[in-house]
Amino acid sequence: MKTKKAFILLNGLEPSVFPDLSAYDIVCAIDGAYNHFEKNNMLPDLVTGDFDSIHKIPKTVEVINTPDQNYTDFDKALMILKERGFFNIEVYGGSGKEHDHFLGNISTALQWKSTLNISFFDDFGTYFFIENNIQLNNLKGRNVSLIPFPFAEGINTNGLYYPLKNDSLVFGERIGTRNKASENTVEISYKKGNLLIYVSNE
Repeated sequence: MKTKKAFILLNGLEPSVFPDLSAYDIVCAIDGAYNHFEKNNMLPDLVTGDFDSIHKIPKTVEVINTPDQNYTDFDKALMILKERGFFNIEVYGGSGKEHDHFLGNISTALQWKSTLNISFFDDFGTYFFIENNIQLNNLKGRNVSLIPFPFAEGINTNGLYYPLKNDSLVFGERIGTRNKASENTVEISYKKGNLLIYVSNE
């Protein structure tokens, strides 16, 4: 059975090039991010948020008002998508000039790590939390960073210039930034904690 995949555009830095939206089962704009679709003459399938920074939306687009201020617009959108059976979420516009929003988005992704596969994309790279182990392909020569939140233990890697063997990383002490893929295939695993992976586009 095919796993349904969702595209989310947050109201951060707009990507210089949008991915092929036809590859997704649902395309979502979160609140003011709808304006980016409008500017590019595109329409999402779904718009969610409290609509404090948005223009008029055509009736052909599904609109869900989520005014609950106890959760971020991003978090509320993830709740809706999970209820509809979407567990693979690709997020654009998660970073930009407002770094507090960026950190908030990372925090939200960490909260959902055990339930949803959330990956963030921007013009420079991709970043995501992993559950215990992952194999990544076509990475040779690209920067790969391992960031603990706040720690990760029992880390093992294959395919990196600076391998980790049953290692530990702790935020504020030692983190694994600016490593590089020495092989096309990179394998990363860990036993305890939380680990954010960043992969550069080049």
